[in-house]
Amino acid sequence: MTLTVDSRTERLVGVVEASGEVDIATVPALREAISEHIVVGRTNLLVDLRAVTFLDSTGLGVLVGASKAAQGAGGSLRLVCDSPRVLRLLRITGLSKALAVHPTVESALEDWPVASA
Repeated sequence: MTLTVDSRTERLVGVVEASGEVDIATVPALREAISEHIVVGRTNLLVDLRAVTFLDSTGLGVLVGASKAAQGAGGSLRLVCDSPRVLRLLRITGLSKALAVHPTVESALEDWPVASA
């Protein structure tokens, strides 16, 4: 079980790209990457899950927690996902209604205000 997490800033938005399996063993890396953006004031967050092959309940919990943290700091969280398996999980759990899910990074960034740092 491996997970690779890359992090960058694009248009003042914290972008976290996950690749591999997000589960109880690997989720700390995802949580840390997201938290690093919030700590430095990047409260608009985009989590790219297109390369995620598996997502368990701990991964879902991190996404919910990140969304709450971002909102609490005046920002928001958006997901990028095109995997039928992960999209199905988001639909079944109701998270596809609670979290903004986009098919591409470009569509997720499209209408985001650029004013917050």
